[in-house]
Amino acid sequence: MQAASTMITDTTQPEYAIRTSKLNLWYGDFQALYDVDLNIKNGMITSLIGPSGCGKSTFLRSVNRINERLGYVRIDGTIDVLNKNIYDPDVELVQVRKQVGMVFQRPNPLPTSIRDNILYGHRLHSQGKKSSRSEQDEVVESALQQVLLWDKVKDRLNQKATELSLEEQQKLCIARLLPVKPSVLLMDEPCSALDPKGTAAVEELIWELRGEYTILIVTHNMAQARRASEECIFMLMGKVVEHQLTQDLFVTPDKKETADYIEGRYG
Repeated sequence: MQAASTMITDTTQPEYAIRTSKLNLWYGDFQALYDVDLNIKNGMITSLIGPSGCGKSTFLRSVNRINERLGYVRIDGTIDVLNKNIYDPDVELVQVRKQVGMVFQRPNPLPTSIRDNILYGHRLHSQGKKSSRSEQDEVVESALQQVLLWDKVKDRLNQKATELSLEEQQKLCIARLLPVKPSVLLMDEPCSALDPKGTAAVEELIWELRGEYTILIVTHNMAQARRASEECIFMLMGKVVEHQLTQDLFVTPDKKETADYIEGRYG
């Protein structure tokens, strides 16, 4: 229990927010990840690209232990988040989920008010401590300010979150994570359900959040990866092929497989 708490409260800022070593993952007899070694820099936006089925989402979901909900998943190797292996037996799942937030392909706001959506995680992780109305108001305003939504919704906080536009719903889902002060934000195709205008708005938000959070984003949209990330990882058949600065990977890739993929020869 103490080690889990240390992982959450450690105030040091290591160079890498996420480090994996010899990470292998199986769905039953099928191996989805092969010896994945990655160092993902603290405070940066890193994108994961590659054809469908290459292991991008599997890797992402391993970083906050969602995959373990499936009884037939087996994992070998280590995933360190801020220098602590999240699969160590002394690490509690609730602590991992507090430190590592997840945004999914389609917005999934709770069917409650905008205000209650923002306060959901705050209440869940408050360990029984009650906060005053003014404290809650500060939490709500701060989170909505961070995701560039406050000015749009400040006069309708009691409106149902599901009545917002898809773009606003996705921003709200990001805002819902922030009151618990995560270090890492995982985003699995966060713009796939949005129109071009909504996509641009969410990309702008992702860029605004860099530095304060380490952001790892899975995308099939290579133009988005190029626009909205600082480093890029190309995966193929469960393996990491290349990890470079985004501009370098798209302009001068080291590997032929990377060049073939970004030039549209397969995938």
